[in-house]
Amino acid sequence: MAGMFETQSGPATKASKSAFQAQLNKVYGFYTGGFVAFVIVLAILEQMGLPRDWIGFIFLLATIGLYAGIGIMSRTTDASEYYVAGRRVPALYNGMATGADWMSAASFIGMAGTLYLTGYSGLAFIMGWTGGYCLVALFLAPYLRKFGQFTIPDFLGERYGGNFPRFLGIIAAILCSFTYVVAQIYGVGLITTRLTGVAFELGIFMGLGGILVCSFLGGMRAVTWTQVAQYVILIVAYLIPVVWLAVKQTGVPIPQAVYGYQLQKVTEKEAELLKDPKELEVRKIFAEQAKTLGDKLRDVPAALAADKQAAEQKLADLKSSGAAAAEIAAAEKALAALPKDADAAKKAWTAAKAGAEARDKPLAGMPRHATQFAGDPNGDAKAQDAYDTSRRNFLALIFCLMVGTAALPHILMRYYTTPSVKEARESVTWSLFFIFLLYFTAPALAVLVKYEVFSVLVGTPFDKLPAWIANWSKVDAALLSVTDINKDGILQLAEMRIGGDIIVLATPEIAGLPYVVSGLVAAGGLAAALSTADGLLLTIANALSHDLYYKMIDPNASTSRRVAMSKALLLVVALAAAYVAAQKPADILFLVSAAFSFAAAAFFPALVLGVFWKRANGLGASLGMIAGLGITMYYMVTTQPWLRGVFGITSPIELWWGILPISAGVFGVPLGFAVIILVSLLTPAPSARIQELVEHVRYPSIKGDINTQTN
Repeated sequence: MAGMFETQSGPATKASKSAFQAQLNKVYGFYTGGFVAFVIVLAILEQMGLPRDWIGFIFLLATIGLYAGIGIMSRTTDASEYYVAGRRVPALYNGMATGADWMSAASFIGMAGTLYLTGYSGLAFIMGWTGGYCLVALFLAPYLRKFGQFTIPDFLGERYGGNFPRFLGIIAAILCSFTYVVAQIYGVGLITTRLTGVAFELGIFMGLGGILVCSFLGGMRAVTWTQVAQYVILIVAYLIPVVWLAVKQTGVPIPQAVYGYQLQKVTEKEAELLKDPKELEVRKIFAEQAKTLGDKLRDVPAALAADKQAAEQKLADLKSSGAAAAEIAAAEKALAALPKDADAAKKAWTAAKAGAEARDKPLAGMPRHATQFAGDPNGDAKAQDAYDTSRRNFLALIFCLMVGTAALPHILMRYYTTPSVKEARESVTWSLFFIFLLYFTAPALAVLVKYEVFSVLVGTPFDKLPAWIANWSKVDAALLSVTDINKDGILQLAEMRIGGDIIVLATPEIAGLPYVVSGLVAAGGLAAALSTADGLLLTIANALSHDLYYKMIDPNASTSRRVAMSKALLLVVALAAAYVAAQKPADILFLVSAAFSFAAAAFFPALVLGVFWKRANGLGASLGMIAGLGITMYYMVTTQPWLRGVFGITSPIELWWGILPISAGVFGVPLGFAVIILVSLLTPAPSARIQELVEHVRYPSIKGDINTQTN
């Protein structure tokens, strides 16, 4: 297997390319068969009594060990190999690697969970992310490959003829990639914790070792071949439990085919739950809790003093009456749990009130799964406004995700690794196919799990709930918690709080599969998070070492020094991202979506106009990137609750046309286009050399790279 990762020498002939791909087919064929055999052996050992904790550790160590092995065999100090894998990755395997690079923790873990919680509106993610690859194929990938640079900031510096556009590209690449990689490392921590039972923070740094050993030693070459291996694991892991769940519920092993049938059943079950007396009883209790908390918030100091006095009096009464030690301990714990001061009380009660209000809503706050948008286009003014706002946000999110996908640096870098422009275009097609396999399955998974929860879990006595409920509650109560609010001993939907991030990971247990499949799915999620994190960290490190250090600071730096610099920076960035992820800053999906808005606003206008409009100049591109990214960040910081807290913003939230902060890029992209066009028309045109380069790229009969440098 080691020979597969060796660099080809001499010109790449058609015969050598065919032989190289045949060797890849053989190696990855054996690898896939070996992985399936490994899972079967673990399943047999589980039936023979192998403990679950051991299965989790075996999956973790085996998969990370495999990725580490590929990383070690792919180690290199050659700049072309380190930055673009020698530009010799066949289209099929580049498509598979891109699919793994793309299948982040958000796609693998969060996608089906988002569809579970939001229903129809969650389809915006699938439509936007998939549609983005059409933009990549039509507008960017083949043209950027023809330019022949190593990175996106490298392209900006070459196309716009200066270091200032390059520097802005570096900043934007770091911003969107770092935001994205924090989400991936958060996912790594979540999965590692579930596999091994270690603390979340420790799980992050255990997974970080797997990330670093892949990208640190061999750069893009190691990352590419590791991502191909990771794609095999993640797609097998994703499909097995969904197919099993489809067979369990319908007898049909094609989940996509039974999606509509099960959705109809879910819709019928939703109608029953909306009228269920027990559900209404629990909702009433939450409504009363929200009202009580609202009353407390009117005079926080007085309410806090009253609560403390009541808790102290209860403790004194228990002690004086000789109550049981357990009752006294519970009273002492309740007294200690009270907020320390008025500010802490206000924060805690505000959050609790919002939570109670959310759980007072029908279907535990979830919309009906098949309902397109909130509100009613034929209702009163308020209902019509809600409908229009919901539809507007749906379309805005699709737009941001599409253009963000087309501008993500770590994805576009993948198309620099193909041998030719033709194969760059072909690899986009393969990328779409490999991504389609998962995205076409996610909606079915969400519906199948929702049917299982509605029809099996709801109505089950608390003392007979499946073990996975307690297991996941121990991982993080914010992800899953159940409480018998009305004290009837029966679980109602409103008494269950479930986070979207565990839907996929818990599917095998929900379906009643052996634990080895749960380990397999966790390993698949880990592969998805690691594969994307590898690409993102490499993007950041390369932007700093190649574009900033080599291109702007020390153009005479040797190849070995540049690669060593990239490795050192990669380590620093990885540790910084792990530290931020350990703080659990926000949910995975928001972090990922923020990265898409940043990439869309910063890069998309400059890249598209740089390819298709030779009149676009450096000043226009620079100001356009600043304006687009600036307005996007401003809107996000002033409207997103977590970011408002980080920056200490207390003024009321003012949404523009009702657009949510997750779609902030919808303002940055058109502004970026407008500024680039306007400034370019008002200032001198680019040099003749630059305009000739653009013509060369757009003229399809001219083959090869513009820049054939190997630096």
